[in-house]
Amino acid sequence: MADPMKIRARMKGDVADVRVLMAHEMETGQRKGSDGKLIPAWHIAEVTCSLNGKAVMKAHWGPAVSKNPYLQFKVAGAKKGDKITVSWVDNKGDKRTDEATVN
Repeated sequence: MADPMKIRARMKGDVADVRVLMAHEMETGQRKGSDGKLIPAWHIAEVTCSLNGKAVMKAHWGPAVSKNPYLQFKVAGAKKGDKITVSWVDNKGDKRTDEATVN
């Protein structure tokens, strides 16, 4: 399983500013290993973000996203103490879900 995501959610006015750092190798499938063979594609395919259990953002990613991707977005209607949950699924079926409290 991948390392935990680092999630920071802070109120700025009436909007929560959410920043997420995900730990994932993100292979494109076009790079060759030391043996000269292609390294198979391995990347995050879908990211879902929720506020108190209600989806507020969904992204479909591909192999062009960098290793250990960083994501930042804003959520209107959030309040201090609310829970932000971020989940991802990669193209091999591995999953990770982490949450943070809005400060």
